[in-house]
Amino acid sequence: MTRFESVAEAIGGTPLIRLTKTGLRPRIYVKPEWYNPGGSVKDRAALSMLRAAEASGALAPGGTVVETTSGNTGIGLALYAAHLGYRSVIFTSSSISKEKRDLLVAHGAELRLVDAFVPKTHPDSLKSVAERFVASTPGAWLANQYDNPANPAAHVATTGPEIWADSEGSVTHFVATVGTGGTISGTGRFLKEASAGAVRIIGADPATSSYSGGDGSQKFIEGAGHFVHPLADEDTWPESLDLTVIDAYSPVTDAEAIATIREVARTEGILAGGSSGVALAAGLRLAASLDESATVVILLPDSGRAYLSTYYNDDWLLANGFRTEAGDVVGAVAAPLRTIGRSRTGASAAAELVAAGAGEEPVAVLYERERTTADPHHADVAGWTTAARLAEAGTAADAALPTPVRLGAGESRGAAAGRAASVDPDWQVALVLDEGRVRGLVTRARLEQATDAPH
Repeated sequence: MTRFESVAEAIGGTPLIRLTKTGLRPRIYVKPEWYNPGGSVKDRAALSMLRAAEASGALAPGGTVVETTSGNTGIGLALYAAHLGYRSVIFTSSSISKEKRDLLVAHGAELRLVDAFVPKTHPDSLKSVAERFVASTPGAWLANQYDNPANPAAHVATTGPEIWADSEGSVTHFVATVGTGGTISGTGRFLKEASAGAVRIIGADPATSSYSGGDGSQKFIEGAGHFVHPLADEDTWPESLDLTVIDAYSPVTDAEAIATIREVARTEGILAGGSSGVALAAGLRLAASLDESATVVILLPDSGRAYLSTYYNDDWLLANGFRTEAGDVVGAVAAPLRTIGRSRTGASAAAELVAAGAGEEPVAVLYERERTTADPHHADVAGWTTAARLAEAGTAADAALPTPVRLGAGESRGAAAGRAASVDPDWQVALVLDEGRVRGLVTRARLEQATDAPH
């Protein structure tokens, strides 16, 4: 049995596990990174960044470790900060899974939730709030995983060599998600060098992520991809990402990722997280085009245990449009989605709505960033309005825009009406989500009328 003298020594050495139920011709291995003590691939970068900061003097004894994160890097930093005797303060959003928030607190982190929906450069953004905290706290050090060279360096030193050795040099394709860029850049760099350029590096990416050509709109999969705020002036990519390493990108929708991890859990017995679903869906799609000579290695960043309240929860799936109940559902009574830009003048926009037959119907008001995705994410919706409201307000931006609630297209009408009232007793309009995208609107009167009507 292997013995370690500290938790820090237990990082890495995660196995390769072959998938046996795919029916595909190549050898397909997954590398489950939840075998790390903190439960994710981010343990590697966390300890690497901590050690580099200690060596440079940026982090001194008794110091405070600070980071902005969607969860896993924060968990790794909190775990190793506790082990090494540092205070940890983690800035994140309440939108991350409850399990991740609980894990951060369990490791002693001070959790600061920042939910202001603003660009990174805004004074109220997650990044800005964390930077102010560091500037005002003696001995504080910001890990800054997106631009820290110790992030990809961890994977050059560990992840890449492990895959090469455990596959006995037979790996032909490596598939990983692209978040900060550290994992795919460092691992890919090592595999390219070890194979004299023969290994193909595939970036598995959420379909809307700007890395793979998406419009940067928000998604439901935590961690993977690159979001561009609708009010941001520019799309800045992390310095941890080495674009020269990635040979191709493979876009994956939220629905594909979720369906894939649920299927793999039930067929292979492997419970993987959401970003793992992006990698799995991309890797299996790739493998379907290859023959017996190929060996595909898919890195799984974390376990599904951190997402039992989301991707593996039927109620969550219903509420976000990823699952449909039998019978009378919300989507059947929703009106097609109509939208206007937030800067549109009231008079012209109101006239267009009336001409289109939507004079009294609600429309979704979108932020101004140009999006190419056909159906918006709910984060792109600034609120709702009507032609009458626009005519009175002058512009959509000037109006006091009411916030719509969100309902899943596949929820039963009665249950959805009850849930909407529990979220906002005075709700009037709901966004109707299908596979995580806004596909329609429904008014309270319409939903309650349909619910009460005989079927």
